[in-house]
Amino acid sequence: MELWNYRPDVYDRNQSLDLVGYHVQATDGKIGSIDEATYEVGESYVIVDTGPWIFGKKVLLPGLVITRIDPQERNVYVSRTKEEIKNAPEFDEGAFKEPAYRQRLGEYYGRFPNTF
Repeated sequence: MELWNYRPDVYDRNQSLDLVGYHVQATDGKIGSIDEATYEVGESYVIVDTGPWIFGKKVLLPGLVITRIDPQERNVYVSRTKEEIKNAPEFDEGAFKEPAYRQRLGEYYGRFPNTF
């Protein structure tokens, strides 16, 4: 599966569900809420504001790490721990749409055994 796509069993592009404002749940607890989400094929990701949990840091999560969406509770579940997300490459507001930045994130997230 492509890292920058949502899993077909998790997000249907035809349903027009907006994930902005949803809470993000790591495998070991809440990490923040979604500030921005994209839905394009091959370029899907969410930007999560972690708030005070890691000092207001924002992180970018590729679409494939989302394992479940609960529209009733407004939760998005991801296949990463808090520690894995905390140690991800720093979110770069000026470069997050660049291929080199995405490649670096892909290398980071792709190295975990519980990846997808």
